Parts: sequence; C-alpha cells; structure tokens
Amino acid sequence: MSERIRKGMAMMLVFALAVTMLTVGGCDTGDGEGGETDSDITKGGTFNFYISEPAFIDPVNLQESEGTQVGQAVFDSLVAFDPITSEVKPAAAERWEANDDATVWTFYLVEGAKFHDGTDVTADSFKFAWERICNPENESEVAYHLGVVKGYDEMQDASATELEGVKVIDDYTLEVTLQYGFADFEYVVGHPALAPVSQEAVEADPEGFSEMPIGNGPFKMAEPWAHDQYIKIVKNDEYYSDVPNIDGVDFKILADQDTAWLEFEAGNLDFTQITPGRIQTTVDTYGESPDGYTLNPGEQVSLGAEQAIYYLLINNTDPALTDPEVRAALSLAIDRQDICDKVFEGTREPATGIVPPGIVGHKADAFQYAKYDVEAAKEMLADAGFPNGEGFPTITLEYNTGSGHEDILLLVQEDLKAIGVNGELVGSEWAQYLDKVGAADYQVGRLGWIADYPIMDNFLYPLFKTGSSDNYSFYANDEVDSMLDEARETVDADERVAIYQDVEKIVGDASAVIPMFYYRHTRVASDRVNDGVYSANGLFTFDTVWLSGEAEAE
Repeated sequence: MSERIRKGMAMMLVFALAVTMLTVGGCDTGDGEGGETDSDITKGGTFNFYISEPAFIDPVNLQESEGTQVGQAVFDSLVAFDPITSEVKPAAAERWEANDDATVWTFYLVEGAKFHDGTDVTADSFKFAWERICNPENESEVAYHLGVVKGYDEMQDASATELEGVKVIDDYTLEVTLQYGFADFEYVVGHPALAPVSQEAVEADPEGFSEMPIGNGPFKMAEPWAHDQYIKIVKNDEYYSDVPNIDGVDFKILADQDTAWLEFEAGNLDFTQITPGRIQTTVDTYGESPDGYTLNPGEQVSLGAEQAIYYLLINNTDPALTDPEVRAALSLAIDRQDICDKVFEGTREPATGIVPPGIVGHKADAFQYAKYDVEAAKEMLADAGFPNGEGFPTITLEYNTGSGHEDILLLVQEDLKAIGVNGELVGSEWAQYLDKVGAADYQVGRLGWIADYPIMDNFLYPLFKTGSSDNYSFYANDEVDSMLDEARETVDADERVAIYQDVEKIVGDASAVIPMFYYRHTRVASDRVNDGVYSANGLFTFDTVWLSGEAEAE
C-alpha cells in the first residue's frame, strides 16, 4: 500500500470532531465556471499552500500526500488525470498504444521537452527512473507500481539490474512489455512517482537531487527543501505545454492544522484544511464550491467526494472470524450512518462497497451485508452457533492512535454489544500498528485507502489478491485470484468492469472486510484563488489556477 494513502487517511481523520455541515448534492463535475478569456486572467503571484513535512519529494519514493503534491507540480509522468473527470490525458507522452492483448505498450514522448536543467527528456529518462525505483538498494516504497512490468521480479531478487520489459526504441519512443496483459496499465503510468529522471543529474549529486530534484513539469524547485519550514517552487518558463499563470507556490510546512488555520485567517495561506468545529461556519463565511472541487471567490470551500474508502479489516485467518456468517453478522451490526453523524457531523457517506463513487464501475450496495440490520445480524450470529453472542470470544478492535480512530471504534464497540459481541479496544502507534496487521497479529482493525489511480483494479487487486502485500485481511480465494487476472487482461472496458464488479460482489458476500464510509474533502481556499481545482484524489492543480489582484500587487 502506498504510504501516501496511509498518511493521507490519518490526516483526514483529524476532522473527527467537526461540527454540522452541508452535504453536497453528488459529485457531478460539470465543466466548471470557465468562460473567461485569457485577457481576464491575472498573471503572477505566489500561491501559499499548507502542507506537513513530506517524507520524500524525489520520485524514487513519492509515497504520501504531501510529497506527492510537490512531486506532481515538479514532474510530469507519461500521462496525467483530468482533475475533474479523472480521465487519462497526455502529459510527457503525447500519445500511446497497446497491442491486442495489452501486453506491450508503446509511448511516444513529446519531442523537445526539457528537464529544468535544460537537458532533454527522452525514453532513457523513463527507463532510468523506473529501474531506480525497482533497485532494492534504493528501498523504494512505491516499486509495486511497476510490479506488472516484465523483469520486475528479477530486479527485486537482485538477479537483474535492468527491467527487461522496458525498451528504448529511440529517444522519443518507449516500449513496455508486461508480464501479462493489463488493459488499465495506461492509468498506472500516470502516478507521479513514475516520472522521468535525469541520470546525469542524479549521479552528479544524489543527495542534492533528493533535496532539490530536477523535474520536467510546469514548476521547478526555487531552492533546496528547507525541512520543517518550506518548499518553494517557481513556474517553468521553458515548459513544453502551457506555462502556469502564477509565478510559483510556497509550500509552507507547519506544525499542525490549527496553526495552518490561524495562518489562513491571517491571510498568509491560500489553501488549507478546515479544522474541527469550523466546517459549517467556514461554508457560511466563504461559500461552497458548486461541484465540490472547483474553487473561485465566494465558492471557496471544497467538500467533494474523494476516491477513498475507510474500512474495517477482519483477519480472515483468525479462528473466531473464519466463518463468513460471523463476519457478516459483525458488518450488519454496525450503524454507519450513526458514526457519520456523530463523529463526522454528516461529512461522510456510509459505504456499501469497497469501490467508492467516482470510480468507473462503482455500484451501490455491492456488499450485501454493508448495511445496518441488528435483527439480521443476530440471526446470522445464531446460525453461526452463537445465539445472542453466547460462546463467542471477546475480540480485539485495533487502531492506530492519534488520528481520531478511537472515536469510531468506540461506536463500533457499542454496536457489537447489541448483538452480544464484546470488543476490546487496542490502540497502537502507527508503525507498530502496521507491523501488527502485517503480521496478522490482530482480529479486527481499521484502514483507509485512496486511489493511486482511478480504476476499480486499484481497490480490488491489492486488497484481495492472495499474497498481495496490501491484503491485510489475508482473504484468499482462488476464484477471485483468477478473476482479477482475467479482468486485467480483458481489453474491452465494459467487460473488464463487469468482471471487477463480480469480484466485488464475491468478496462482499464473504464479508472479507467491512466497508465503513466514503471520504469527502474539507478544504478552503482564499478569495484570491480563481479556477483552482482540488481533485478527488486529493491533489491541487496549480497549472491553471490564477490569483486575483496580483497584477496590481506585483
């Protein structure tokens, strides 16, 4: 699992004590306000953006939300995602094609594109970058993105130093051969970690590159990363596509959200999270984005649905939880709406499946037992041999501390009591918690997952494929494994989605995990921000935003 996912989820849950808020009417995106001509757009100004200290800003290990936000501005991968529709669009590759069975992909790069040091971006730049990620010596947490590429396994076990499946046909043609057909591979290469990297720049100063990476994107580093203080980037006037409207972005690294909120109110930030207890008043004061994502003066609060899910892990190998009827009973006993109302004041939507809205193929009620029905829960528990919970052991409800999860698990604990099941809350520090769930040393836990790329596969293959490093429920089903492989190799998009939907139903019928709720944004922009977009995958688009009043201020 991406650390971006884990950290992002933990940060979002700090909103657990938020006060009443409005719910938005779905996540339809529309075309945004738009309509202005280029002459209406003010050029210049610096966008002040709050982040916490990133783990990395070098693509070799872009693994969490903060570093990925910086990396996306500094680097362009082969493709990008439309921030509103999530559709794949060209970036460093102007076009691409796959063979009939989607085992061989050919990407045609934009000719003449340069890194920020003026050197050429070529197919070699991608080959070097991807092999750098897959080199075990670099201890990258994001190498799994390339797991499908031929030669990945050999690099992981150090029997090879190159990715056999990556071929440089010429300077501007990159051919990628996969271990098996994967029709959605074009989405994978849109991840910011898979951007090109200059071998010359890295080898000249490896340490310096990690602090001030040289990218190929619309913005470039202005100076080395000032840890725990700031990261400054400025627009790249030599960018191969449209040059940004703003002069740059100051990523202000602040201690916590409360500090960031004070800075926002003082006019020193243009974008930040809304702190607990302020959502409704913030909406009243600054106005709400009509589509949940696009931000303009008077429409400054982003409450759009995220491509993310909060769910309860169930250790499917634990003797008390191997019976699907027991797992279904636990799921039916949980009042998700009550949790959304009490903990999140209505900012979240009860989940009825593992694939969230906004992902093509999402189906409501995909998990038949992801609903609140106490009587049905009692009946299933009785059918499993535990009428009124008699004879059922006390189970542990585990969570990572410090991010508001205890409030959720307390409500789950109360719900389970109603069917005669006792749960013991066990909190652990994040790293320790991950070690426990990774070692199957737990019974019921919690986790969040946000899309690496907006496809169903990203919610099903890593979470339910037997042996996957992200399959913390340790669910194993040969039929599901076979169907997941079949889906990846199915070229027809509709047929592929249909297979994934069948997979989701199977794992739902087995209650392999317990979906809890879907996430939503809770962010606000200053009244200087125009045409800003905060996408469903939690990344701000700096390419097209512009700032009111900057012409006069410059």
